[in-house]
Amino acid sequence: MRNAMKSCVSASAILLLTALGASAQMLDGGTLLPEDVARNAPDYSPFVDQHMPNQVFWGDTHLHTSYSIDGGFFGNTLDPGDAYRFALGEELTSSTGSRVKLHRPLDWLVVADHAEYFGLADMLAKGDPVIHEDPVTARWYKMRQSGNPEEGMQAFYEVVDSAAKLTNLVENPSIQRSAWDQSTAYAEQYNNPGVFTSLIGFEWSSSSNGNNLHRVVMFRDGADRAGQIIPFSTFDSDDPEDLWDWMERYEKTTGGRTLAAAHNGNWGTGLMFADERNNGEPLTEAYAKKRIRFEPIYEMTQIKGDGETHPALSPDDRWADFGTWDKGDLGGRNRITEEMLPHQYARSALRLGLGHEANLGTNPFKFGMIGSTDAHTSLATTREDNFFGKNPPAEPDPGRWSHVFMKGELEGTDYYNWETLASGLTGVWARENTRKALFDAFNRKEVYATTGSRISVRLFAGWDFEANEVERPDFAERGYAAGVPMGGDLTNAPDGKAPTFMVRSLRDPDNANLDRVQMVKGWLNADGTTSEKVYDMACSDSRAIADHACDGDVGNTVDIANASYTNTIGDPMLNVVWTDPDFDPSQRAFYYVRVLEIPKPTWQAHDAKYYGITMDPDVPMVLQDRAYTSPIWYTPAG
Repeated sequence: MRNAMKSCVSASAILLLTALGASAQMLDGGTLLPEDVARNAPDYSPFVDQHMPNQVFWGDTHLHTSYSIDGGFFGNTLDPGDAYRFALGEELTSSTGSRVKLHRPLDWLVVADHAEYFGLADMLAKGDPVIHEDPVTARWYKMRQSGNPEEGMQAFYEVVDSAAKLTNLVENPSIQRSAWDQSTAYAEQYNNPGVFTSLIGFEWSSSSNGNNLHRVVMFRDGADRAGQIIPFSTFDSDDPEDLWDWMERYEKTTGGRTLAAAHNGNWGTGLMFADERNNGEPLTEAYAKKRIRFEPIYEMTQIKGDGETHPALSPDDRWADFGTWDKGDLGGRNRITEEMLPHQYARSALRLGLGHEANLGTNPFKFGMIGSTDAHTSLATTREDNFFGKNPPAEPDPGRWSHVFMKGELEGTDYYNWETLASGLTGVWARENTRKALFDAFNRKEVYATTGSRISVRLFAGWDFEANEVERPDFAERGYAAGVPMGGDLTNAPDGKAPTFMVRSLRDPDNANLDRVQMVKGWLNADGTTSEKVYDMACSDSRAIADHACDGDVGNTVDIANASYTNTIGDPMLNVVWTDPDFDPSQRAFYYVRVLEIPKPTWQAHDAKYYGITMDPDVPMVLQDRAYTSPIWYTPAG
């Protein structure tokens, strides 16, 4: 019977089974028997049971459209639908009439229009019928349509002034409801699981007395849940604890999930990471737990300056003075003083958090790092050669570099467009490009910030990594199996062991080579003070490391006159396994990685070449873009 079966199996059947991936066993005569096809098939592939994050997805956590009052009133004509289409790679015409397109599409986007007067500017511009239901908005519409620019701006000033004073002049809630429904509908329209993710969000914009304490709120959910609410605004409260309470109620009411990202704190006049609550009372463990529960990530960098650290806080860090904005707060009502600085920057906040954890039992500032644009153009552009500015008046033109970005009330607190950065982006390590997967990565802090480039970087920490393991093709699998990724925790150091870190970094394939990879460490001393140190771990071009620093600089190939550079210096990839040489198992500590590119021309240099203009000597023509991973924390036993 067995021999009879052999003669019945045709050559075409064998080919079909082979094409289907069958593990074929050839018997005597070279014939395949059907009962042999599935032998050991489920066991061969090493990836069928692999669930670790294996891809980096790029996006912007903080983009404004014509639905924001300081977008629409400044001339932005592009709505959330346009923002999604642009992020997907479609060519658009900007609000000022210029054709614009991304070099490569984004994988995801958070449209984060201001909750205050949400959608009103767009409604006024389009004459939406709902605005005629409220006498105030009806009057603003007439002022906007009068043809008198001064009268139109007067409407804007009334809106902004009332928002700053936390006075909602609009009594018709259906205006915000209508705009929110349309915004979430756009998000549903462009959300395409596995291809592109639209994370529903908004910005809560607490700016009492010029103190920028904004938060971007994002949802894990679709419009079926997020659409059950309308955004919480500063008209409801300017205290972040009330925002967290609102987020908690949302989750209990809808069964959904939400989190917030604190805005870059360099305009917070020392309040973003203050040692006391907004109401003046001391921090408590309950406060710390609620804050880190609802704010697991922090906006490290964006157009309005970089928020990693300040040269006065990190005098031994030669790379600290990058995109520093330290003149005054939002509106220039208050000057930034040296006493405020530790409570405005990410690195010092991480240091403060170690002390709070020792005192409270919970670290309220145990956040991951993200980057965003905070652009109000609907255009998430972050390349130096494709930067469309903060808002429509700062879109490309010969004089934009010299325009006042923000007029300060106090002398010396003006900011200019040339001081803005073409920043930033967030890389998310996840298994798939979906709302659930991306949100969960934000929540576990397996995310990182860049100042605009798409640098790929992974970080793992453990106690037993070997020097050659970072070069293994399955190094990430080893990292998860024997350690923790960025955003994770180490504790209870084995006797005689110091933490070892595996770092793999790869240049943006369409951008600059890498200069160096650094470890930034902060720790809590026995007397309650904190310290920090920056270690160079890997240097390009075979430079040696002496006293934890690269031997010499990488060089500079920038041709400023032609706004060009070459990748003849630097390396496309820098990998390293590094062990902390100064580890003390009794000290709380954090570690994060900073990756620097080689020098390249700034957006200002590109403008100067394109328009054939000369800028003031203070305008930067060269920069080194960078990436910042989320930290890994070490906590002593007990």
